Amino acid sequence: MTTGVTIRDALVAAFGATMVVACILWNIEAPTRLGFAILTQQYMAFQLGLALAIAFLQFGVRGGEKDRAGWIDGAIALIAFAVLMYAAWDFVWLLREQAYRPWQITVIGAVVVVVVMEGVRRRAGWMLFSIVAAFLVYALFADRVPGRLIGKELSPERLVQYVGFDPNAVFSTPLAVGTIIVLLFVFFGKLLFAAGGGAFFTDLAMAATGRSRGGSAKISVVGSALFGSISGSAVSNVVTTGVVTIPLMQRGGYTKRDAGAIEAVASTGGQLTPPIMGAAAFLMAEFLDISYFTVAAAALLPAILYYLSVFVQVDLIAGRDSIAPPETDGLTVAQVLREGWHFALPFGVLLVALFWWRMDPADSALLSAVAIVAVSFLRSYRGQRLTLGTLGRTFVETGTGMVDLILVVAAAGFVIGILNITGLGFALTLVLVDAVGGNVILLLGISAVICIILGMGMPTSGVYVLLAALVAPSLVEAGIQPIAAHLFILYFGMMSMITPPVALAAFAAATITKDDPLRTGFAAMRIGWAAFILPFVFVATPAILMDTGWGSIALNAGLAAVGIMAVTAGIVGFWGRRLGALLRIALTLLGGLALPLGFVPEAELLHIPAALAAIALAVALRLRAPASSSSEPGRTLT
Repeated sequence: MTTGVTIRDALVAAFGATMVVACILWNIEAPTRLGFAILTQQYMAFQLGLALAIAFLQFGVRGGEKDRAGWIDGAIALIAFAVLMYAAWDFVWLLREQAYRPWQITVIGAVVVVVVMEGVRRRAGWMLFSIVAAFLVYALFADRVPGRLIGKELSPERLVQYVGFDPNAVFSTPLAVGTIIVLLFVFFGKLLFAAGGGAFFTDLAMAATGRSRGGSAKISVVGSALFGSISGSAVSNVVTTGVVTIPLMQRGGYTKRDAGAIEAVASTGGQLTPPIMGAAAFLMAEFLDISYFTVAAAALLPAILYYLSVFVQVDLIAGRDSIAPPETDGLTVAQVLREGWHFALPFGVLLVALFWWRMDPADSALLSAVAIVAVSFLRSYRGQRLTLGTLGRTFVETGTGMVDLILVVAAAGFVIGILNITGLGFALTLVLVDAVGGNVILLLGISAVICIILGMGMPTSGVYVLLAALVAPSLVEAGIQPIAAHLFILYFGMMSMITPPVALAAFAAATITKDDPLRTGFAAMRIGWAAFILPFVFVATPAILMDTGWGSIALNAGLAAVGIMAVTAGIVGFWGRRLGALLRIALTLLGGLALPLGFVPEAELLHIPAALAAIALAVALRLRAPASSSSEPGRTLT
């Protein structure tokens, strides 16, 4: 048994490391330089075969990691690996003969569909499995569906040949982005944290905000924003940073429910925050055929406003509940930077490569990874540095950590293929646009609900790809800017992470706080309220996406900031002192009117007066509540 386990572990490690090595070789164009002409689909088939083999060797029927590979899972892993290696080897001939539907493509397609679906069920859960399965069933009976959703007739053989092999289905954009671009950014993040970057981010956040009112929660907000913009996963962000920040918040005086909710909201926002934003940003750039720089620039102001709302709210909660600064280890920002200044070098390389040299994201990530290796072998952070051993483990962890994402984007390719071959994508757009009768606000509201429902229980990349295929086209058809439409669905897809009944980020935080998951989810919705409004703001006001002149950008960003702060104060019920019901209502109404929601032209005349009135009221409240007593909870202003 020991030998079997060792062989299994060795195979998983070898396959995981091979995935990273293959990605690096592909991005430096090693095959071309060596005189080999290899199609992108061949590379994707190779990577998918490795990912499927790891999935069935490492994870059991219930989705958890297992001690040993049984005979059945071992056989499935071997079949999947062998079939996809053959596909990678003979893809050119198969593609040329595809019109004649040879039996080899039928076998490849059937194996890919069955094995990927089972892998998705194990690793991504029943929600994504059920959605993709519903599309597969629809494709088989599309010609019998009544009404406008009727589609093209497909036999089971033709269906598996198309979705399991065609370059417009499983081997399409999502899998290409995942295996070519995202894998390198995951490698970059793993290298960073193996070199001590995670500790550096936490220490920097603690030094910068830990001594202020509500500093324990501010550490969570800042640390999770820094960590999340690299990791791109809300749940892993909660689990990684939450084990430090949640107990710190509880010791500082926050309730365990608020502590879990704050961490969940802060971690979710990391996926919406440049410079990296996770896999969805790169998928968005490919779907829209725009540069990653454009996506990151558009996402910057909404992300700042998102974290402004959370930061102000945790500060006001601390003032309302008299939460003192936490006890920290005494580090200052200067000390942290003195020990960890070298982390700025790979980040500088990444930002310059992405936004100055306008290099491809994959090349930028690879260059930054080289920079991390170079500086982290030479310098340590508080005793933690890269070694040959940790570097080798990083290769393995990156490859095995990519398995879930590769399975998800492969399954998403099934959906994209079905939308294409049946015509369902065009029909869904027409039905949704016609159903709302041209009312953009109603269309956005319905789309937001659909995004949250479809996103529940699903990983980020899967959420975005499905929504980009199902919902975004109807928004674009209604006249909404493509990038605004795609950011809209990304935001609401992410809000499923904190929206009950299936709020993965909130549930992960609740496992640390030992609190009720549903109540933690509802608390997260309260703390993250701005994220439910911001998408409507930037759809109505392109300036928030920095798509206009600088004057308009500054004015609308200022209006949004004032509106968010005023509404947040109204929700918390504190601004210098506890506020009575009338003042809370006044601040909430003025803040809401100040938000640049320009759907109704006449309402635009109210934004500036409302913002000025909110500022005047806030100043008056501050004058009535001197700073020296601003955290006293006893007196209530009405």
